[in-house]
Amino acid sequence: MPSPIHVCMLASENDVIPGGKVGGIGDVVRDIPKALAKQGARVSVVIPAYGAFHLLPESSLVGAFTAEFRGRPERIELYELFAGRDEGVRYLVLHHPLFAAGGPGAVYCDDDASQPFATDANKFALFCLASLRAIKVGLLDHIDVLHLHDWHSALATVLIQFDPEFQSLQSLHCVFSIHNLALQGIRPFAQSASSLEGWFPHLHYDRSQLSDPRWPHCINPIAAAIRYADRVHTVSPTYAQEIIQANDPSRGFHGGEGLEKDLSDCARDHRLVGIINGIDYPDEDISTRRDAISWANFMFDVSDEMLRMMGTQSTIKTADYLAHQRLLRWQSKPMPNHIVTSVGRLTDQKMALLLHPLADGRTPLEALLETLHNRGLLMMLGTGDKELEQACQRLAAKHPNFLFFKQYSQRLSDLLFSNGDIFLMPSSFEPCGISQMLSMRQAQPCLAHAVGGLKDTIKDGQTGYLFSGNSMTEQATALLERFDDILLQRETQPAKFAKISTAAKQERFMWHDSAKRYLSELYT
Repeated sequence: MPSPIHVCMLASENDVIPGGKVGGIGDVVRDIPKALAKQGARVSVVIPAYGAFHLLPESSLVGAFTAEFRGRPERIELYELFAGRDEGVRYLVLHHPLFAAGGPGAVYCDDDASQPFATDANKFALFCLASLRAIKVGLLDHIDVLHLHDWHSALATVLIQFDPEFQSLQSLHCVFSIHNLALQGIRPFAQSASSLEGWFPHLHYDRSQLSDPRWPHCINPIAAAIRYADRVHTVSPTYAQEIIQANDPSRGFHGGEGLEKDLSDCARDHRLVGIINGIDYPDEDISTRRDAISWANFMFDVSDEMLRMMGTQSTIKTADYLAHQRLLRWQSKPMPNHIVTSVGRLTDQKMALLLHPLADGRTPLEALLETLHNRGLLMMLGTGDKELEQACQRLAAKHPNFLFFKQYSQRLSDLLFSNGDIFLMPSSFEPCGISQMLSMRQAQPCLAHAVGGLKDTIKDGQTGYLFSGNSMTEQATALLERFDDILLQRETQPAKFAKISTAAKQERFMWHDSAKRYLSELYT
């Protein structure tokens, strides 16, 4: 009987580990290994320990080894967490002081704009080297597939290609997953402590094969991985089609973020594969009945969670005080006709359309709030870009029907998903998206831009609502027109809206289905 395929995943995040998630990549790395294991595969997931995870109570030392980094040997330790908890899956972390460069438990570092990614690039360069050394010395057993996630692990393809120590690993089937093409980890080839030659001074390489298409003096880890991986994976089929097209800023179209030629070559060679992500579906009905009683309970729970978070801070932040005062006023009011929700990072990707100037000087977010006046409220949860946070805070002060929670809270997130009527997701681009799936799971249809994974998961007029346009102005206008239509439908055709809500709830995006395609289309 043949032994099961053994997949080794290298990533920056893993939500199985407390504190191991920052974004959607943590969700994927948490869920897909278990789905693969249920179909007979073995999976080892490796992330950095970030100075903290190797100290967890359920941690055991697997082994230690040295790796030459910056011209000197460095001692690295490999730990296993939660041994035996999930059949067929091992959770591993690599420990070295550099992985805690942002402080214990910090996954990413915020560098000065003049040196973007410098600190993170240093630690993830060592992470790639350490992971390959752990494989080479046999601490991870025999590996059949090396699955790399985003730029943080992409440099492994460079080491396998050009470092004599790892050329024996060229027989590994290598898969590279793109979760966020906007972040590419670009660094100089030389003349910097955070550069390819700074990390690996012994490496003999071909610049033409590793350089960024726009900056030939820089290495682009994602470009290298796209060129060398046996399969390149995007997390939705539509996104795989979008990224082989050129950027068009006038349309707000991001395309391949400068890597269109590499991605087009990849697609031409039949190496580019789009597979949608999944989410988990509990056995019990998790949707909430929306009535006066549930409204009162919902507002009490949101207020209680805000107080809990404010109590952990040494000083009360303006945004938190404003949100809590608004909550107190809404608690004394009847349930509004429409509860619109939004949960996500505040980035240009998520917010550009909402803040794009309209001809009358307003932004779409302002216009949307004015449309909601005396009809409902918008509840937005998110942190991120400081200027975007300030823009939302100013609008929340001006509009009583805008509750802006400048926080990350799983509890608040769950409350908004389970109690909203309409979920707002006007992303400029979306490799896959998970929020729309979570809102649909709770019978909350989504109003979304028809791009990437949003287009692949929402059926317009059946399980949700989509808009599009050939420019940002057209897209913003279409967003507002569709929003008006949805409010009118809820008010005048409640049975039709209820049918769409039910259909959204019945949709299924199963990790089981994604795992089957991983095995048949990525790993063979």
